Amino acid sequence: MDETLKSALIQTVIETARTAYPDMQQAIKYGGTVFMTQSDKLVGGVYAYTNYVSVGFSNGASFDDPKRLLEGKGKARRHVKLHSLTDIVDMNVTGFLKQAFA
Repeated sequence: MDETLKSALIQTVIETARTAYPDMQQAIKYGGTVFMTQSDKLVGGVYAYTNYVSVGFSNGASFDDPKRLLEGKGKARRHVKLHSLTDIVDMNVTGFLKQAFA
């Protein structure tokens, strides 16, 4: 994946998170951009890898995910992998971000 696409994906995810939760706080941690509530509760983040961009959710295991889009097997954390801008819609990033900030 080229760097231009990675940057576009990351920026779009950050904008989507801000739309889902206008009071969102963000910081650079763990090699990516993390999303937090106003009370500094970490709810997720976006991270660039060689072949995809990952959007992780701290409590994703508890999310409503009828299409089983979320990946991961930990007790709480789940993520989706993005390979194109259309994946933001196809992988329900907006819906998952809304659940993350609820």
